[in-house]
Amino acid sequence: HVVPVVFSLIFLVGVVGNSLVIFIILRQKAMRTTPNIFIGSLALGDLLLLLVSVPFYGMIYTLSDWPHGDFLCRLNGFLVTLSLGVSIFTLTALSADRYMAIMHPMKRYTDSPSRRTVVIAAAIWLVAAVFAAVEGSARNIKIYKFDNAASMRICNSHPEEWGAWFTCFRTSMRFVVYFVVPIVIIGVLYLLMARSLWTSGSFTQQSEAAARQTETRRKVAILVLSIVVLFVICWLPRHIYTLWFDCPSYGWYSMFWHVYKMVSFCLSFMNSCVNPVALFVLSDQFRK
Repeated sequence: HVVPVVFSLIFLVGVVGNSLVIFIILRQKAMRTTPNIFIGSLALGDLLLLLVSVPFYGMIYTLSDWPHGDFLCRLNGFLVTLSLGVSIFTLTALSADRYMAIMHPMKRYTDSPSRRTVVIAAAIWLVAAVFAAVEGSARNIKIYKFDNAASMRICNSHPEEWGAWFTCFRTSMRFVVYFVVPIVIIGVLYLLMARSLWTSGSFTQQSEAAARQTETRRKVAILVLSIVVLFVICWLPRHIYTLWFDCPSYGWYSMFWHVYKMVSFCLSFMNSCVNPVALFVLSDQFRK
């Protein structure tokens, strides 16, 4: 019964926080900068997940089986994967934008930054939706029957007939596409930015105005990096669990893994509510 309570807190904090982020960006024209448009897109994806999927998963830990039918089983799988894709792909785009702003400030886009950013954000949603549609379409309801005539319905990620090898392949690909590749790209970009900002001595060669602008860009880069670190903290435990559970292993499902499963699932959904908190703590713009 602890998990539904945690999910309720995640739901309340996340819905309020992400709604405020979107409201602030939409209401104040000065807030519609390139990084903030990406952050607004990130908040929209988190809000969608919180409104639709979190209540479903909260019920899973309250009820004995999946009570919502095949369509909502598929829709839930689609939305969870969509939100995950929007989150990590947007964080990658944000990191690339910060890289361009810091490493190549004179090569910024000549057309409208807002228009270009909206197009990129829309493309991210489209790509994430295509990947999520594949995930959602594979979902199905499996009915398990017992000797006492009782039955239990489970929302599976794919038909069991596809075999254990497909389960491991699917989980491994999710780990690579939604974690390893984006995090490696982000890591390389931030290593290059760090070398430029902290080892080149560029601040001493800049005018006061240019130094202030560079410092502002550095603060935004740190904010984006903080959101990326939160993503890693929240999602890596779940990836570890699914890789252990879905791929051949020599371990047994013990109480440790049962508790670890619940904690990792809660952490992954918690990612949808911690970003607004980080924004209001670290960003002067959002606090104002």
